Amino acid sequence: MLKILFVFIIFQRLAEVFIAKKNEKKLKKRGAIEFGKEHYKYFIILHSTFFISIIIENTFLQVIEIGFLPSIFIIFIILQLARVWVISTLGERWNTKIIVLPSEKLVKKGLYKYIKHPNYLIVTMELIIIPLLFHAYITAVIFSICNFMLLKVRIKEENKALLYSVK
Repeated sequence: MLKILFVFIIFQRLAEVFIAKKNEKKLKKRGAIEFGKEHYKYFIILHSTFFISIIIENTFLQVIEIGFLPSIFIIFIILQLARVWVISTLGERWNTKIIVLPSEKLVKKGLYKYIKHPNYLIVTMELIIIPLLFHAYITAVIFSICNFMLLKVRIKEENKALLYSVK
């Protein structure tokens, strides 16, 4: 079952990349501007190596085998529902890059009504929960720290971009 889940997560991420590319094209045709290009490649590296790290740790370094953890899986499902909620709330404005439409109002519905950057919170939690599902504890720690460092840059860039876009 865990192998199927792992493949599902990878296909889900690939589908999201496809959605993001499609949305990027639409947004740029409407005059959207991209911010934070310099750090984006590090997110690609982080998220790509995340899955490789889980495989390596699960295959070669696994010290503790606890078995399937239903509570962790339930948290994972809740995070996936929240992820879908965020993507559907933003619609064509959802992207993996920082792309804003000048003079567009900020989205203030869905999770955005309560949290300024819900997608980052979801991803941060996933970088802990997904490795725990696969007993990749080292991956959970290392990638959470790396993600935190990148998010410090990313959120600063996104906040600047959002200030630019709101007139």
